[in-house]
Amino acid sequence: MSETIFQLEVRPNIPEKLKGLEALANDLLYSWDRDVRGLFYRLDDELWENCNHNPKVFLRRIAQEKLDDAENDHLLMEEYSRVMSSFRTYHEKEISSNITEFLDPDQDLVAYFCAEFGLHESFPIYSGGLGILAGDHCKAASDLGVPFVGVGLLYRQGYFTQYIDGNGNQLSQYTPTDFDELVVQPVCDNDGQPFYVQVEIEERPVKLKVWEARAGHIRLFLLDSDLEENTTEDRSITFQLYGGDSTTRIQQEIVLGIGGVRALRAMGITPTVWHINEGHAAFQIPERCREYVEQGMDFNSALELVAAGTVFTTHTPVAAGHDMFQPEQMTRYFKHYIKSLNIDPAAFYALGESPNNHGSFNMTALALRGSRYHNGVSRIHGSEASAMEGYVWPQIPHVENPISYVTNGVHVQTFLAREWVNLFDMRFREWRSELNKPEYWECIDSIPDHRYWSLRQELKAQMLEDVYKRTRRRFQRAGFSEAQLKRLSSYTSEPEQNVLVLGFARRFATYKRATLLFSDLPRLARLLNNPKRPVMLVFAGKAHPRDIPGQDLIRRIHEYSLRPEFIGKIIMLEGYDMAMARKLVTGVDVWLNTPEYPLEASGTSGQKAAINGVINLSVLDGWWGEGFDGENGWAIHPHARHDDAGLRDQEEAADLLDILENEVIPLYYEYGSQGYSSGWVKLSKASMKSCLPRFNSQRMVIDYVKHFYAPARAHYQRLAASDCAPAKSLAEWKSKIRANWKHVTIRRVDSIRQQIKNGESLPVVINANLNGLSAEDVIVECVVGCRDDNGKFTPHEQYRFSHAGMEGEEHIFELNLEPENPGLNHYKLRMYPWHELLGHPFEMGSMIWI
Repeated sequence: MSETIFQLEVRPNIPEKLKGLEALANDLLYSWDRDVRGLFYRLDDELWENCNHNPKVFLRRIAQEKLDDAENDHLLMEEYSRVMSSFRTYHEKEISSNITEFLDPDQDLVAYFCAEFGLHESFPIYSGGLGILAGDHCKAASDLGVPFVGVGLLYRQGYFTQYIDGNGNQLSQYTPTDFDELVVQPVCDNDGQPFYVQVEIEERPVKLKVWEARAGHIRLFLLDSDLEENTTEDRSITFQLYGGDSTTRIQQEIVLGIGGVRALRAMGITPTVWHINEGHAAFQIPERCREYVEQGMDFNSALELVAAGTVFTTHTPVAAGHDMFQPEQMTRYFKHYIKSLNIDPAAFYALGESPNNHGSFNMTALALRGSRYHNGVSRIHGSEASAMEGYVWPQIPHVENPISYVTNGVHVQTFLAREWVNLFDMRFREWRSELNKPEYWECIDSIPDHRYWSLRQELKAQMLEDVYKRTRRRFQRAGFSEAQLKRLSSYTSEPEQNVLVLGFARRFATYKRATLLFSDLPRLARLLNNPKRPVMLVFAGKAHPRDIPGQDLIRRIHEYSLRPEFIGKIIMLEGYDMAMARKLVTGVDVWLNTPEYPLEASGTSGQKAAINGVINLSVLDGWWGEGFDGENGWAIHPHARHDDAGLRDQEEAADLLDILENEVIPLYYEYGSQGYSSGWVKLSKASMKSCLPRFNSQRMVIDYVKHFYAPARAHYQRLAASDCAPAKSLAEWKSKIRANWKHVTIRRVDSIRQQIKNGESLPVVINANLNGLSAEDVIVECVVGCRDDNGKFTPHEQYRFSHAGMEGEEHIFELNLEPENPGLNHYKLRMYPWHELLGHPFEMGSMIWI
């Protein structure tokens, strides 16, 4: 019989002089304040690492004598005082004028719903890019003082911890989280009792506990179903992020969307703007409609009111990234809920209808139909999303439909290396307040080249040291011999030696093409093994546990890394998380990104690298389509062979290897008498100074505030005025348009001319049969533009027709057209429904052309 090992944690008594440590440990501000984390590190660096940088756990386990000694360490106490003073100053900071110009902090509140939030590795409720983006959004909102709350789920096991065995197989380990170790507290009612709300899952009540995390100026509310009162099945709803099957997924999304709304209402929190970050939270739309229906409003009017105040961000052009639920699932979970909306089931299911998945309920479709402000996350992605989701506005050209974009940005204080922060503090003291001014960042050029190169090399040495430790740990566990370990770590065991390091770290999905670089193995081996110009590749990333092709990519890279010609030159790291990411994006020389165009929505890892002076070598997709300027990195131009993926991959792989061989490697090793490449430093500086002010999360959040939050707030207030009469009027008008539009016709009745003299106007007359609609219900418009050699029409300006009476049953619309541009013009004629209460002129999705 084996012995039982019992655990006993002896917790220290925090000295009165250090009581502020508890406040620091209970505020996620530490996730982006390096001075706070540095204070804990200084108290006990080994324990800090062993606690996975978790300050709450740290304070429970630090030795009493360490704290007692700290009281008598004058230098440490001075640092403690500085950190506490900075902490208090941050919380007392006034709201940015960039925000108060558009939102009233005393009246407005943004509620940001997301399935994951990636603020720090010690708070494991994230999996990858969506969560990190949400975390950066929260941090920037706090920095700027945006009135803001986040809503998500508190996962008992979170996302999996990744291990890679000796054969390259990804192993997924889920570790239960003790909520006492997280920076969360139960929300309590006025009597000090924990706060609960309830949702219905297949007609049975499911109780949800509400937790709160503080992150600077903002609050994050997280829902938890793991309660004794719930069934075993229901307790598991919030166990794993993206775990289980579609049944788990729909249950989680009911908890997030419906439960999240109920939690805010029960706490007396009244958002004026609702931001749905990806479709997982879209069930908040019918829930908010249900509230108005209970107050006596009809569903269509309620939907107009709800949609007016809702912002929706879609994050992926990959079809698999959009949640679809089968009809039987929707019936099982919403049969009785639909009755509370007082609508026909077919009308409810139509909200999630999409042409490529007939019968399935598409959460992206629901989010789009239940919001009036929509965006992709880069210029290219906005265009792709407009086409992909154009079915919501079937008669509108994709380039003009209501989907816009806000290009993602990264939180600079989180991802800028400490060494850069210290240098900036010394040389550019006001830099934090100048983040969004491109002209300011020309100051980067004033850093002496030798100092710049030295700092970059220092960061690389730190990264290689971390890679060495992780690599040895992984292969020792797999049973590799010491001789094998020595060969595997030949370039990381001595980080002071100079080697060009390329990094590739992201989710391992097939469209990201992690193995594109390996399409010509002999050539790659020749490039990596030049003794005078050595090159090393570092890979990291997780594949979803059910993504077998993604896991195969990891296995293949592992196999390549053990081949004689690549051993020590190719490293596949395990356990990718935020801590590892911070090392990689600051330490490698070149950041690789090779997605299949146009499937990379944004790709913020490249932004994190760029702000640290790492140079991007990427396919011109996602953010790099905007970020690349010809002088700040290298670009792989997509080959337009979508009908032959193999040939496209082959050509783009050849381009990648050409750039490496002919540009990247020679430039890096172009050492002058000073011992470094001045050309490389110039390119690295260009990367940093061009990307810092354009791709930071403060700029991103300000864009949301200006172009989405403020308009949504104003639109909602307009429809809610006078006891919601405008919302009801708009709903009635839309019903009239839908009933009559299919029989509306227009025709041109003037004599068509193809030439006019300069100074003349062209009279254009349109007759329209409006099928019972009035002239005030429509706009007739002339769109003037130009046509290229391929026949593609590009609009330049629009001219509205005037109503000129009736001719029988037809309405007459007239325009005297005077084009602004001389020479050859092209024009089109169209009509669409219009109402002054619309959020977007083409929101109805209806348009007819002559």
